[in-house]
Amino acid sequence: MTVERASTAGQSSFLLQQIQAASQNLNKTQAQVSSGKVSANYSGLGDKVALLEAARTAANKASAYQSNTTLAVNQADLQDTQMSSLSDLANQLRQAITTSIANGDATTLMSTAQGIFDQASQILNTKDANGNYLYGGDKNNTPPLNVTSLSQLASLSSASDAFSNGTQKKSVMVGDGQSVQIGMLASDIGTQLMQTLKDIASFDSGANGPFSGSTTLTGAQSNFLTSELPTSITAASTINNAAAANGFVYNQLKDASDHQSSLSTLYKGFVSNIEDVDMPTAISQLNQNQVALQAASQLNQVSLLNYMK
Repeated sequence: MTVERASTAGQSSFLLQQIQAASQNLNKTQAQVSSGKVSANYSGLGDKVALLEAARTAANKASAYQSNTTLAVNQADLQDTQMSSLSDLANQLRQAITTSIANGDATTLMSTAQGIFDQASQILNTKDANGNYLYGGDKNNTPPLNVTSLSQLASLSSASDAFSNGTQKKSVMVGDGQSVQIGMLASDIGTQLMQTLKDIASFDSGANGPFSGSTTLTGAQSNFLTSELPTSITAASTINNAAAANGFVYNQLKDASDHQSSLSTLYKGFVSNIEDVDMPTAISQLNQNQVALQAASQLNQVSLLNYMK
């Protein structure tokens, strides 16, 4: 009796295909576990590529808007602090005038006015982190307040001549087609205060001055200060109104920043759902693919001869 040779060509071809498939699956899951991504290229994402790019673009746009808005929030916060300081200075000047009238003595008025001018000048000529003048508008490379002393201010025909800022206020985009005006102009917030200081300095250096010449106000001096009191009140009111408007802008910016942050998180979640692997599932699949490859490799060694004695 003749025993024919058992053909294993079909079996070997089938098992080889199984090994190759198991090896490819193993490589894929190893790459996913290593990188945390479903695929290293678009081909592995199939029909989700367009959705991924749309979500990624939206996430990047939201992040960019949020970054711009955060810078604007910081600027509005700085402006709020400075408006509070400028308001205090305007109220100090009003109080100094009121006290001088009430006491009939203005001997310290000019020293107070000088200190207020110095501090207000520093605020109005504040620079931002990039070295641009914060209150310069579209002329942010030039000091918006162009006088450096109270005597210089007094020599001008009008306090408005002391300002060299531009006319366009800075705005920031906080969303598609949505902008918020955050800039403030030195001339808008400081002209009334500087006008009051100029009037006092001009009077002090004129024929009826100086205020420090006597501990008792003359009739002309008393009348002048009384007429100047409403101007000082208007100056303080102007600055307070600017501070209130800036506070409203700050709240707008905070709301916009929170909204863009939520959008950024949402779109990044979409991106993650598409391109990031579920790590526990990927690790489980990796273990299964390792077992499958080992099993297929062992089956490839099976032959009829292994069972013949």
